[in-house]
Amino acid sequence: MRQSRIMTERARHLRREPTNAERKLWRVLRAHRLAGLSFRRQAPCGPFIADFLCAEARLIVEVDGATHSSDEEIAYDKQRDALFAANGYRVLRVTNEDVYRNLDGVCETMLAWVERRD
Repeated sequence: MRQSRIMTERARHLRREPTNAERKLWRVLRAHRLAGLSFRRQAPCGPFIADFLCAEARLIVEVDGATHSSDEEIAYDKQRDALFAANGYRVLRVTNEDVYRNLDGVCETMLAWVERRD
């Protein structure tokens, strides 16, 4: 199976089974609900899949759970972020707890990042 097909199938799987935090954030982002911005969820980007991608703002939002705290996981996230940056995207990382406890703040931060586009 070709790599792009594998990525597409993986992205579809992730869209069918989002985490609770991803599901909650998607309710705010879908259908241009956040300032008219178009976000895609679980979007293939190179060899990785971005949780939420806004091509217009060149912004990727990653929702990180508890599995992003070991040295190995942090190094992997840095590798992903570097590839996203090489493709012209800025990466905003938020935690599941941020989404659960302060969704409005997460959205305000996202909008501030959109405003700071370079």
